[in-house]
Amino acid sequence: MGRNFLETKKSNESAKAKGPAPFLAKTYALVEEGQGSAGDGKKIVSWNAEGTGFVVWSPAEFSDLTLPRYFKHNNFSSFIRQLNTYGFRKVSSKQWEFKHEKFQRGCKRMLVEISRKKSEASVFPAFLKSSDEENLNVKEKNRLEMMEENKNLRKEKLQLEMQIAQFRAMEINLLDFITKYVGNNNKIRRLC
Repeated sequence: MGRNFLETKKSNESAKAKGPAPFLAKTYALVEEGQGSAGDGKKIVSWNAEGTGFVVWSPAEFSDLTLPRYFKHNNFSSFIRQLNTYGFRKVSSKQWEFKHEKFQRGCKRMLVEISRKKSEASVFPAFLKSSDEENLNVKEKNRLEMMEENKNLRKEKLQLEMQIAQFRAMEINLLDFITKYVGNNNKIRRLC
């Protein structure tokens, strides 16, 4: 047990000596730089009022203008997934505001204390759950519609099978009638 504690302490010390993860350093830098504006006076990204998190004011411009300068992509969803792997959480449903207790304005030195979470297949970030739930609702609705359609098709199939059986019975009756008629005509003709 003492050995694990020493190994953990040693790995934490080596992480501090190495510096923060590149993603965290770049995110901190883009938030710091984002204190400026998009050229038209609008902020794209900035610290929140308390300096305890940051807000992406314009996700479209953030993706087009800011992300490519710091990362090899311009995908806002990928950026959010990456934030989640480091334990950031979305704090408002009305805006794209993210917080982590060790990601604060003026405290760049604390970034080394943020570590990547171990991935768990069943854990979804809170801000993605609503869309996943909507997808499940849509899938469930589609499933119910398909079941209803299958039920109607089975009913229609049964009706058609009954009609086919009636037509076959009618065909047999017609053939019997024709056979009797033709048979009786032959006798009459023979008599004549």
